[in-house]
Amino acid sequence: MNSAEQAVKNALAAVATARALRQRDADERRKTFQRIQLASRKPLYVPRGVQLRLDLTEQSSSHSQKPS
Repeated sequence: MNSAEQAVKNALAAVATARALRQRDADERRKTFQRIQLASRKPLYVPRGVQLRLDLTEQSSSHSQKPS
C-alpha cells in the first residue's frame, strides 16, 4: 500500500468518525428538546370546586333494609 492509499484510508476513517459524532450529537439534541417540550406543556385543565351530588332521599335508605 503506497502513501496515497494510506492517506485516503485515513481520510475516510476521519470522515466516518466525524459523521458518527455528528449523528450522536444530533440524537442527544433531539432527546433534550423532546424533554423540554414535554416539560413545557400546559397541564390538562382540571376544574376546581366541582362536587358530585349525593342523593340522600328516602330511596337510598330503603336499600339498606333487608327484604322480608
